[in-house]
Amino acid sequence: MCGRYSLYADMHFIQEEFVITIPKTLPQRFNIAPSQNVLVITSDGGTRKAEMHRWGLIPFWAKDPKIGYKMINARAETVDEKASFRGPLKNKRCLVIADGFYEWKREDKQKQPFHIRLKNRKPFAFAGLWDQWEQNGEVITSCTHITTRPNALMKDLHDRMPVILTKEAEESWLDPSIQDNEYLKSLLTPYDSEQMEAFEVSPVVNSPRNDVKDCVVPL
Repeated sequence: MCGRYSLYADMHFIQEEFVITIPKTLPQRFNIAPSQNVLVITSDGGTRKAEMHRWGLIPFWAKDPKIGYKMINARAETVDEKASFRGPLKNKRCLVIADGFYEWKREDKQKQPFHIRLKNRKPFAFAGLWDQWEQNGEVITSCTHITTRPNALMKDLHDRMPVILTKEAEESWLDPSIQDNEYLKSLLTPYDSEQMEAFEVSPVVNSPRNDVKDCVVPL
């Protein structure tokens, strides 16, 4: 499960890294939580587009948008089987942009938060899906992250980790002409642990109300 992450890299650096234009100023976020608006990248097969989607996917057919609270993650192994994700896997794939994420490790009777990021400190892309829900004039565009089995770094922290796409996989994931489920699922693998690092951070991150730099400072 990935239930909290960060994106505090400079906006211009993000634009260069993902070859996009962000139309508005992007605030630094140190503690992004479900139900909040997050930066995603979509593509029509030619032009990439930066958008803000609500984290927690609401299927277009849902009767109640509160279902999004249960849809913050999708499992890579069954993403083509679940009704909520099967359609978006075909034609509504996206990149969810981050520069780190959090996981909690149980130590004695407490849980110690860790921040996990790439060693090169660059922003990266989670494999994501999106959908648009509309009812009584209200329109919500939402997204979810896909998770997979842990790599060597993550296995001591949790039994799941978010799918971080390589640059090559990003191109394929955004290409709407690719419709083969088995190929798409082959992209949803654990990221190279040798390129990642994890470190303990302050319990201040435990509350989503604390969206401050202290959340990402190593203890």
